[in-house]
Amino acid sequence: MLRLNRMTDYAIVVLGALAHRHGDVLATAHLAELTGLAQPTVAKVSKILLAADLVETQRGVRGGYRLTKAPAAISLVDIVEAMEGPIAVTDCVDGAQDPCAVSNCCFMSSHWNHVNLAIRNALNDVSLEDLTDPAQLFPLPVSPPITEDDSQLSRQ
Repeated sequence: MLRLNRMTDYAIVVLGALAHRHGDVLATAHLAELTGLAQPTVAKVSKILLAADLVETQRGVRGGYRLTKAPAAISLVDIVEAMEGPIAVTDCVDGAQDPCAVSNCCFMSSHWNHVNLAIRNALNDVSLEDLTDPAQLFPLPVSPPITEDDSQLSRQ
């Protein structure tokens, strides 16, 4: 099963809260309050996101974290790789940490890079803005066009 870890989920939630605050600097305690996560978890996630240059800090009384880029410029690939390292569905893909021991006799070895690239591209096509834009999440219902029958009913 291909599965992201829980800290990656938390990172998306924290980044989403920062995205909704449009560049405001938020302390980890405030982020914890907004997200419902424990403050130590928010602090841990924020430090990882800081190291990946997805957030920046401001020190002082009004200190905290803010996004380094617009939400539209942060992709899921950026977040996943910040939290989990390079995307590699198997040890046979380019960039995997441990090279595959049977790649010389495996019929799939030349195809895993194609699969890995497809997954990476799919994640790259989704931005933080896509995930946090209320209009995307909850689109307004489209009213059906009024027909002549409808307009005659309203006159009666």
